[in-house]
Amino acid sequence: MKYYKYFIISFLIIALDQFVKLWVHFNILPGEAGEIKMLGNWLKLHYILNEGMAFGIKLDTPYGKLILTLFRLIATFAIGYYIIYLVKNNNKTGLAWCVALVLAGALGNVVDSTFYGVFLENNAPKDAITPWFHGKVIDMFYVDIWQGYLPDWLGGIHLALWPIFNVADASIFIGVMFMVIYQNRFFGTKEENKEEKPIENSNSEVQTSA
Repeated sequence: MKYYKYFIISFLIIALDQFVKLWVHFNILPGEAGEIKMLGNWLKLHYILNEGMAFGIKLDTPYGKLILTLFRLIATFAIGYYIIYLVKNNNKTGLAWCVALVLAGALGNVVDSTFYGVFLENNAPKDAITPWFHGKVIDMFYVDIWQGYLPDWLGGIHLALWPIFNVADASIFIGVMFMVIYQNRFFGTKEENKEEKPIENSNSEVQTSA
């Protein structure tokens, strides 16, 4: 089927994401002790465990982690179905590629949340009712633009300008970014597309008469 190529690219990104995560887990110490500089002080490998969603977003409730994991599972099925829908209805392939990137990122973090608590030591919270679906996501790419404490009148909290992320997060970000950039092309109405065609035809007629 024509949509297989989109799932293949998603699978390859997931494989890369899991390879990097497991390599970091087994070869780098967590926190600053194991930090590795890649591009000076700007880009570093910095191993942390993330209980939340992409870029550290989380729900502060007793069942927050379970809710996020189940949400990821439902979202991956919905995204996969959407890719098939796009291909079957002959929609623009560019949008399907963007959705494939989002699918790869979502499913890559689902693997962590579902299985890492069971198979990686000290990954799931000790107070979790079960290690299943309570795994922490491994993040490692740290763009160290700026970090410090905000003024007291802004709360006085410690803030890093760019969150630590992983390959899956980057895949989601890139997919969504291109959707935003090309939103008119991907999500434009049929009326807008019809308005563009007469303009193209009139231009070709002018060139022919010249």
